[in-house]
Amino acid sequence: MPDGKTTPAIIAADSNVFKVAAIQMASGPNVAGNLSEARRLIARAAEQGAKLVVLPEFFAIMGMTDQDKLGVCESAGSGPIQDFLSEAARTHGVWLIGGSIPRTSGSADKVFNTCMVFDDQGMEVAHYDKIHLFSLSLGNEHYDEAQTIASGDKIVVFDSPFGRIGLGICYDLRFPELFRAMKNVDIIALPAAFTETTGKMHWETLIRARAIENLAYVIASAQGGYHVNGRETHGNSMIVDPWGRVLDRLPRGSGVVIAEVSRPYQASLRSSLPALHHRTMHNC
Repeated sequence: MPDGKTTPAIIAADSNVFKVAAIQMASGPNVAGNLSEARRLIARAAEQGAKLVVLPEFFAIMGMTDQDKLGVCESAGSGPIQDFLSEAARTHGVWLIGGSIPRTSGSADKVFNTCMVFDDQGMEVAHYDKIHLFSLSLGNEHYDEAQTIASGDKIVVFDSPFGRIGLGICYDLRFPELFRAMKNVDIIALPAAFTETTGKMHWETLIRARAIENLAYVIASAQGGYHVNGRETHGNSMIVDPWGRVLDRLPRGSGVVIAEVSRPYQASLRSSLPALHHRTMHNC
């Protein structure tokens, strides 16, 4: 470039080997406090060389009740949480996948659970509204996201300097057909807030399965710990390579998971095991 400078994204694309980060939090009902913690962790990830950073589901608010998110929902392109994401991406020169935030759905009593993506200039490049809504009735635990969340209806994949990235949120992880419909993505970003009950049995198995069957890297950023509202989330944010290896993880608490993505390594695996080309039921 004429001024002798290169943006972080271009550096990553030129090298084909770059660092990514999954951020883990134990968010509470105070939005300002959660944003402050997210800011600190994004800065740490950038300092460690991450060029692509993923926040957890509802990183900005885990309310005392399910209805609390309705009070802080934002319209598309406007609001303090979206402003924060844009500013953080620009300040730290990273592509930022903003976990998920509550955005208006057109219904007064429901929001979209939306994952937003910002490039290293702070511009929004994609957003995804969670399709599969979690429900569970097991012992003393009862969840029904459909009471306060409207379901999205569009699969979202976007091109980036790091390859094709597909977006899912939490419960989406249980539906492999969603990820196969993304058509050979290089990276799957999965913000989540898995319960401890389901997570301790299923979380790692499902993440590694999605990585293996798609020969893709998976960046799984989770809520992890005890929350003010009494909920316990599983944590174990992790980055998994296309062969199913866990490259790094964080069992509990706030922190950053870092790993290196190698596109030549991924290409060699796909060449050695061309399973994606051997599919015979493409339209199922």
